[in-house]
Amino acid sequence: KITRFTDCHILRNHQIYEDDIWFSDGVILNPEKEFYVNKNIPHETISLNGAIVAPGFIDLQINGGFGIDFTHDLIKNPEGLDVVAKGILAHGVTSFCPTVITSKPELYHKILPLLKSKVGGPKGAKILGAHLEGPFINPEKNGAHSLDDIQDLSNGVKTLKKVYKHIDVIRIVTLAPERRNSLEVINWLSKDRGISVSLGHSMADIDIAAKAVKEGANLITHLFNAMLPFHHRDPGLVGLLGLETEKPIYYGIIADGIHTHEATLKIAYKSHPKGVILVTDAISAMGLEEGTHHIGQKMIDIKQKSAYIAGTTTLCGSIATMNESVKYFKNAVGCTTAEALEAASLHPAEALRIQSYKGTLNYGTDADFVVLNDELDVISTWIGGEMVYTNS
Repeated sequence: KITRFTDCHILRNHQIYEDDIWFSDGVILNPEKEFYVNKNIPHETISLNGAIVAPGFIDLQINGGFGIDFTHDLIKNPEGLDVVAKGILAHGVTSFCPTVITSKPELYHKILPLLKSKVGGPKGAKILGAHLEGPFINPEKNGAHSLDDIQDLSNGVKTLKKVYKHIDVIRIVTLAPERRNSLEVINWLSKDRGISVSLGHSMADIDIAAKAVKEGANLITHLFNAMLPFHHRDPGLVGLLGLETEKPIYYGIIADGIHTHEATLKIAYKSHPKGVILVTDAISAMGLEEGTHHIGQKMIDIKQKSAYIAGTTTLCGSIATMNESVKYFKNAVGCTTAEALEAASLHPAEALRIQSYKGTLNYGTDADFVVLNDELDVISTWIGGEMVYTNS
């Protein structure tokens, strides 16, 4: 069965223009080939009344939401993963990496089997595999992570295997490249296992950061947060945005108006627009009221759209949704709608090297869409050519 969207503006090749989209069996089709070569016509035509069709959003860093915290709750309540996977469909997210913060080995051993790759559909967004943020981070930049659970890579890859155990479930590892044996581990993860390595929660200077990139790291975790501040003589991890690297560098950024000042967002974006990735870094309180909730083992306070470790002024993740982040980012940096949408779709797909089937509306890719109005509010979300959320 071929479905056609008509009267819509589609995002393709960095531009938004008026065109139809044909899709069948979960894949985007080439209409000319279907019509002239295969002699097929659509079985169903849906008019979108001028709406924008963009690739479904991909969230590479999300700690939970809707009262569920992946690190803290899933062992007792594995269904919590489905609650979040379903809840984020309303925000245009079609694929995500559930993120687990610094924890003890026995927790990874129990929790990782729950986070393996899973097809998306009406029950929730696709799970791409886990993002493990820690425990091989710098204690001086722990943020909301438990100091007691931070580990040293004393035996390199051996230690990593022992701590995580289920390596095949992992999609991204955030680590501090200045820690002992980190460079050897980065090389193994990225080159032997095809796992994306992200640099973060780190005191690394620019030289160590550059070495880490040479070994295969291609991402920076929530730029500006939990790293050395930019300094003109040693720009630290932030300086990677200005380096000529063999392969592209991507950086996650939290565009919630709280974690990163508007001017800072603009500086990052203007210096390296093709590398920006919008992440929510959302915590269990996303979608909840103000009050006290938990992330990992810590209690947190939600007040005035911000999340703090209870009784402190330390930020511990955001409560912004992905489509709110896209809107905020577009206004803050003054980019085009196409550029803002690609920061939540194409760029994360490229960082995970899955752009051949996710993150674009190219022929032959997965029919994962978000349909938006001109204000970038979500009208409907589609996975594999099936509508999985509608606001009406």
